[in-house]
Amino acid sequence: MNFQDLTQHEVEALKQKYNFADAHTHQSQSPSQLEIVRSLPQLWLEAEKTKQETLNNKFIETFYKIRGLTAALNPNNVMLYYAASIATIHIANYLLKKRLSVSLIEPCFDNLYEILSHLSIPLSPLNEGLLHDADKIYENLKTHVKSDAIFIVDPNNPTGFTLLGKKNRKAFEKVVQFCKDYDKILIVDYCFANFLMNDEEIELYDTYKVLKESGVKYMAIEDTGKTWPIQDAKIAMLKVSDNLYEEMYSIYTAYILNVSPFILNFLTEYLLDSQNCQFASIKNLLNTNRKILEEIFQDTILKPLKPKGKVSVAWCEIRQPNLKATELQKILYSEGVYVLPGTYFFWHNPDQGEKYIRIALARDTDNFTEGMFLIKNILDRLDKNFSAQLAAV
Repeated sequence: MNFQDLTQHEVEALKQKYNFADAHTHQSQSPSQLEIVRSLPQLWLEAEKTKQETLNNKFIETFYKIRGLTAALNPNNVMLYYAASIATIHIANYLLKKRLSVSLIEPCFDNLYEILSHLSIPLSPLNEGLLHDADKIYENLKTHVKSDAIFIVDPNNPTGFTLLGKKNRKAFEKVVQFCKDYDKILIVDYCFANFLMNDEEIELYDTYKVLKESGVKYMAIEDTGKTWPIQDAKIAMLKVSDNLYEEMYSIYTAYILNVSPFILNFLTEYLLDSQNCQFASIKNLLNTNRKILEEIFQDTILKPLKPKGKVSVAWCEIRQPNLKATELQKILYSEGVYVLPGTYFFWHNPDQGEKYIRIALARDTDNFTEGMFLIKNILDRLDKNFSAQLAAV
């Protein structure tokens, strides 16, 4: 089968028992989340009797306050969507209307590239490596960015690279300052940022305060769909700078009247549950599965790379130069395991992704462990075959 993008791979992977392709949440409910599920009839009836604005505000305020992002609530003009991809389409419509070009981070999940390119937005790649050294970021951007807007993903999917956290504040402020100085719009996809909550290695702060005080033009997407096991009954958010809001809102109302009051109501309960357990129900599973993956793949030809931010995917490097990601993905697929090849993430330079695969972690641990051992057995067999070929030369 000829797949055009990563999502087409993920559609096929949904048919598999060992599906480690999409980063959506496929794990079971925690005990406290199960209590929310049991209360769904009550939450439905409650939503029926509550004004939409009340549910909107309760959800928005709960989300941003739990994340420590209170500056985003001043003013509270956050726009709500059925999915983060709809928010991205909204942004793309604005860029098209204004005839603006974009420097899009590479690697990234290729739906960002697909959405922008389908609307004929002029695109150029922004190598993630240009953001790695805080002392060089400003000059790197000055040299390489010739577009009207910068579009980054933070933490990045698939690498986990992040500018979030107090240790990285200088780097983030350099990006903001460049955009302000050269009148660029800063677009940030924060869909994976929830995973950094209560991370012992990353002390978060209110990035919206930095954005607001700088005066930069910005658009920031937030999401719930990658964090909580809600069977894709999700809500995404978009916060834009005050100087962009009026025109962005006029585009928004051409698409959306409101999101589901029921989904707002029960998602708020999931947010409060995570606040009560300090995100343990999310992080414990991911940390467990990441450790299992690292232990199983030790001494194999696949090396999980240490992420700067512990997100819900593992970015793994193939350490056998004669094995490409596209080949490994096909082999694993033929034996019942689905992962994503790295090529599509490098939307401008696909060959650079041939030494990487991405493995989703948000799965029940029993299923995940079985799948990782199956991958290991296949890797060991391939390694022996390569060794035998080398010996025969």
